[in-house]
Amino acid sequence: MLQSINRFFDNYLKPSQSPAEDRSTQTNQLQLASAALMIELCRADQHFDEEETRKISSILRSQFDLSQETLDELYELAQQEAEEATSLYQFTSLINEAYGYEAKIALIHNLWEVAYADGNLDRYEEHLIRRIAELLYVSHSDFIKTKLQVKND
Repeated sequence: MLQSINRFFDNYLKPSQSPAEDRSTQTNQLQLASAALMIELCRADQHFDEEETRKISSILRSQFDLSQETLDELYELAQQEAEEATSLYQFTSLINEAYGYEAKIALIHNLWEVAYADGNLDRYEEHLIRRIAELLYVSHSDFIKTKLQVKND
């Protein structure tokens, strides 16, 4: 499974080593990483809720402009990961190497949006977001701040 995550990251998420690459490429890469984690979040409570699925699709389509092929690959990856119960560490460690703090906060914000999409924050969803935030070295205050922003919207 870790090979699948690494291959996906290398194909879609890893920043280019060339300084000539456009900065929007890095933004797109973060968006793809965020999408993969949102899909994993949907599976946290062992119930793939339709409202959460719609919220993910809405975020991916409106904010991220992902192709259907990429969406299909993300869903497949998340399903494999859930079935094999692998750690998120290796995936989040790759994100840590590539992205700044503000981008990580934006990712946590999107995760809260998915978690609240069905009107019910499950304890497993909150635990997974907390775990991801810790693995991304997002401070507890920013973890809470993003939670409250989404909850109050």
